[in-house]
Amino acid sequence: MKNILLFLCLALSVLGCKSSVAPKAGAKSLFNGKDLNGWHVDVPELDKNPQGINPFLVRNGLLVSLGTPNGHLITDAIYQNYRLEVEYRFAGKPGNCGALVHASTPRALYSMFPKSIEVQMMHENAGDFWCIVEDISVPEMEKRRGPKEKWGITEGKERRIVNLTDGTEKPLGEWNRMVIECLNAEVKVTLNEVLVNHGFGATATKGQIALQAEGSEVEFRKVMLTPIKKLSN
Repeated sequence: MKNILLFLCLALSVLGCKSSVAPKAGAKSLFNGKDLNGWHVDVPELDKNPQGINPFLVRNGLLVSLGTPNGHLITDAIYQNYRLEVEYRFAGKPGNCGALVHASTPRALYSMFPKSIEVQMMHENAGDFWCIVEDISVPEMEKRRGPKEKWGITEGKERRIVNLTDGTEKPLGEWNRMVIECLNAEVKVTLNEVLVNHGFGATATKGQIALQAEGSEVEFRKVMLTPIKKLSN
């Protein structure tokens, strides 16, 4: 029996069969594991000091955000109607980071953040939405965003929409899997297979994708994008 199983395994290998974890049809990795091809860096501090530290690099096959100086790593391309799968972990002390979708005008907020909708990765707050000169709605808005008269999308306004559940992050040092689905005006977020946010009525439906440097070192081992025509169940 063992010989038969060994023969079958060898035969499947020769035929080039893929495992069940192979990328879905149409999926593409936005990170090639070697360099930052397909991305560009926007770090305001480097305007004054071009020889300063670039907070985004590739190390041991991982995409790394060093956390400082603050800024963003932004895709060159614009995307619409997709599933973005990101696997990340804090490399040391946990802190802040985020993935931005529908990004457009650079430095639109606080001369730092591009116009976008942020999906928070901050430790113990992963899955929050932050409105950055774009807006989105969720059920129970006043409960999750605060008094309506304080809502807004610019400096000094209530831009945070808290997630549906905390406690979904893995222990420090373990990999988290965040899936962000953007379809038309909806943005749906799961973290480690748990639904943590689902917004609708977004004021943008396409744009660039960005990762943050915002104070803490974060490692990314997967940044996979798949076109979609419907949201997952």
